[in-house]
Amino acid sequence: MEATTIAARSTEDIALDLLKFVAAHANVASKGAGSTGFGVAPSVKPEDQVTYLLELYARCRQAVEAPIK
Repeated sequence: MEATTIAARSTEDIALDLLKFVAAHANVASKGAGSTGFGVAPSVKPEDQVTYLLELYARCRQAVEAPIK
């Protein structure tokens, strides 16, 4: 039953989960970002943060949809 649940998830859902994971661990879009050298600098405008997150989501979708070799 677990395999059916995993197979039923769309690549968009999986990419979104990957985005959340990466963003949380890289301090993306958090107010304390930049202290580790990862993520978006705190002085970045909210519009730029949104653009960065959308680009990151596109990269996550590419990673999820890439064929397994």
